[in-house]
Amino acid sequence: MPTAVKPHRLFCVVSGNSGLLSEFHARSNVSQTTAVYSRLSTFLTVSYCFNLNLDICIITSEMPAADYDQASLPDLLPLYYRRLFPFSQYYRWLNYGGVTKNYFQNREFSFTLKDDIYVRYQSFSTQNELEKEMQKMNPYKIDVGAVYSHRPNQHNTVKSGSFQALEKELVFDIDMTDYDDVRSCCSAADICPKCWTLMTIAIRILDRALRDDFGFRHCLWVYSGRRGVHCWVCDEAARKLSVAARSAVSEYLSLVKGGEETVRKVVLSDPIHPFINESLKVVEHYFPQYAVVGQDILGSKEAADKVLALVPEDILLLSANFYYMTQYEIKELLQYFQTEKNPEKRWGRLKTLVQNKRTTAKGHYFEKEIMLQYCYPRLDVNVSKGVNHLLKSPFSVHPKTGRISVPIDLRELDRFDPFDVPTISLICEELDRPKTAEEEEEKEDTDENEREAGERRKRRDYKQTSLAKYVKLFDQFLEGMARSWKGEHLKKSDLQKDF
Repeated sequence: MPTAVKPHRLFCVVSGNSGLLSEFHARSNVSQTTAVYSRLSTFLTVSYCFNLNLDICIITSEMPAADYDQASLPDLLPLYYRRLFPFSQYYRWLNYGGVTKNYFQNREFSFTLKDDIYVRYQSFSTQNELEKEMQKMNPYKIDVGAVYSHRPNQHNTVKSGSFQALEKELVFDIDMTDYDDVRSCCSAADICPKCWTLMTIAIRILDRALRDDFGFRHCLWVYSGRRGVHCWVCDEAARKLSVAARSAVSEYLSLVKGGEETVRKVVLSDPIHPFINESLKVVEHYFPQYAVVGQDILGSKEAADKVLALVPEDILLLSANFYYMTQYEIKELLQYFQTEKNPEKRWGRLKTLVQNKRTTAKGHYFEKEIMLQYCYPRLDVNVSKGVNHLLKSPFSVHPKTGRISVPIDLRELDRFDPFDVPTISLICEELDRPKTAEEEEEKEDTDENEREAGERRKRRDYKQTSLAKYVKLFDQFLEGMARSWKGEHLKKSDLQKDF
């Protein structure tokens, strides 16, 4: 701070904070000016410069854009829904090319408003109607439900029993909290790069199975905004599945069974199913670095005891050759785990010891069972089997983290970092960023083309922000679906002889 400041009005231009402009009246003495500066610095990391001739102080926020204040959400949501939410793509997705009449109109939306006010059975006739209502209500959370037999917002006027959920995407919800018994780095809602590998494994296993084993083509993977991922299988065949068929698919994909009281949650039998073998290829790729090294599953007595509890009893107590793994051997093994610093050597020692004890045993896959129990996807079957079950919508904002629920690019899956996903505060700040010459030129070309076409379209502000690449990814997904819509249109035209 300068040693002397003459009486003047001190204007503080605070950039990087949603374009806010704050004005402070500086005092005629240094201590009072310092007090003003100190107060500012309690909520901003600032760089400053004083120009005593111009009587101006410019203070620039250097606070990381990822910092999100939940209290600011009511101010940010109107801006998000007015200028950034991709309504055009969103409507295009849920309308499915207009192949089925009233498909969008009979879709249920649910909004969670401020103070946890929950509003169900919302439905809209057009994109414009949806847009206006969301800009009016500014929901903290958006859930998407089923396509019903009647308009959901008129469900109270429909004869009892006739209001039925007909179709919905086949969905999967994978939540990190379901892995708390096998991760040591975090618990509850907390996540970190170490345990996020579990989500990567889940996506790889399930996406392969959905495509190769069931023949689905249009699988949209979405980050939840906090601690998990969602999958929307959008093929027509998937949307028409009955509750029984959805349950069958979910059961086929479920391998980790049992609650907290169940110790061994994965039990394999001869012969191992081809689906499990394919899943093991993924798990075996990640297990050494993720579980053995990252989670250090043999690094403490408590952790090692959990692993040893998964070794089949007839190996721990009595082998095919009638050799016991004695208490002494177990104690010696635990001591080795404590003294050996290399996690991979600890895991190798356990494998060798157990293999020696079951030289002629059949049907035991303890290594594979441990790997699957620690890494295999844990599904919420109830979410998947119910046609009328609601699921958080893509591009909804997570109120706790401020992060947008964005699509995940499977081509870059190993590099996806949930902490890099833009927050609502970041993308709103980016709207105030001065445009580059290239962006200005692009806008001029767009405006000129629109004038030539005689159309006036809303400017897509999201292109100025970190949200752009995720909307582009969503566009690419929709283009793939559009090709199948065209095929359906052709089939209908052929049947109706409309050529």
